[in-house]
Amino acid sequence: LAHLAHHDQLTGLPNRLYLQANLPGAIEQARKDGSVLAVLFLDLDRFKHVNDSRGHETGDKLLKTVAQRVRSTVRPEDAVVRMGGDEFVVMLKQVQSTDQVNETAERINQALSAPMVVDGRTLVTTVSIGVAMFPRDGSDMGELLRHSDTAMYQAKDRGRNNFQLFSPGMDRRLKERIAIESSLRAALSSGQLAVHYQPIMDVESHHVVALEALLRWKHPSHGYVRPERFVGVAEETGLIVPIGDFVLQRIIADTVAWRQAGAELVPVSFNVSAVQLQRSNLAEQIRRLTREHGVEPSMLQVELTEGAVFERREAPRGDASQDAVAALRELGVRIAIDDFGVGYSSLSYLKRWRVDALKIDRSFVRDLVTDLSDLAIVSAIIAMAKHLHIKVVAEGIEGWQQLEKLRQLGCAYAQGFLFARPAPAESCRQYLNGEALDLTARLPVLDPLEATGSGDRFRALQV
Repeated sequence: LAHLAHHDQLTGLPNRLYLQANLPGAIEQARKDGSVLAVLFLDLDRFKHVNDSRGHETGDKLLKTVAQRVRSTVRPEDAVVRMGGDEFVVMLKQVQSTDQVNETAERINQALSAPMVVDGRTLVTTVSIGVAMFPRDGSDMGELLRHSDTAMYQAKDRGRNNFQLFSPGMDRRLKERIAIESSLRAALSSGQLAVHYQPIMDVESHHVVALEALLRWKHPSHGYVRPERFVGVAEETGLIVPIGDFVLQRIIADTVAWRQAGAELVPVSFNVSAVQLQRSNLAEQIRRLTREHGVEPSMLQVELTEGAVFERREAPRGDASQDAVAALRELGVRIAIDDFGVGYSSLSYLKRWRVDALKIDRSFVRDLVTDLSDLAIVSAIIAMAKHLHIKVVAEGIEGWQQLEKLRQLGCAYAQGFLFARPAPAESCRQYLNGEALDLTARLPVLDPLEATGSGDRFRALQV
């Protein structure tokens, strides 16, 4: 009975009760010996997506494989504990050096990032690991678990699939993260979120051919908050799904308002993260909203990053992980790859998914006129896209020389501050009259996000 009470039925590993019964004693022994003990907190990256797309039975089998692989990476005297769900703790005794801990964490990362075959299907998962050591990072079980958990979230924030050692500054960053999450939840229900639009131009004619919808968050105390400050938190907490719902509903409402005002409608492009694509029934939402409001699905374009594409591109045909994009295509929604060139750049999906557009990342456009490497990359992307009959949009255009160089290279479309900064829907009607913009007469006003600050003051926010 004692064994059953202290072991996980699914994986056979010791469980949370085992850790609570044994970690305090291990700490006390390390205190007497003058030795170092390390606690590694493991959290599988995006495991919920496996359960949602493949089912809980597949998820359970994956957890068994994970348990076996973690157990194989550590010494017999080390404990591997399943805390619950997709969380594990590894307890390393008699640690000789920080390098030893780093090597163990790296072995775990490598072991879990290797493909796993479950029910004949290949699954790829990764893990984020936080490390806290006695006596340096804590003197009791509560401190070590809390600090290793904090370090694990730091690993998540740094892109997942890595490990981080706890440092005192992480406590501050965790408090900021909690403050952002709490404020973002309030923002969803209190009207702090808005959608602004930036035009996409025809390079030759200067006509507006599309708009990109961009989320803006104006905090009542801290002003406009930059997306890079909160999007990662939104993805990690799942808030990105209701935020995505809000953006889509706002786009449809604004499109209807423009139509009623007699505007000449153009497609609206909006970003969809990997989390949204996996968790939400996006195609069904678009189908329902467009039918309800009489908007053609072809007036919408979903922008996916290369990271989102890469995570899903190896899915077997007919698998749920490909169905989301396939359903969007079947509905008539356009597909674009955002920030092209900075991600994985696997070209097979361009053909498989029948991509409509590529958006060249601004990092290649910024020094296009003076950097021969950037010039070569942009030229190659444009040439490849032409052969594949894919439209190309260059992002981040701020100068006339950039625009002229892109025109010479044959880039058809461009977007950036040279043309216009993001603006609220009511200010965008001027772009939707079917006429070319007179760029020589324009001095775009500052985007409020630039004019009022970055929202970096969350560290002072009390929750």
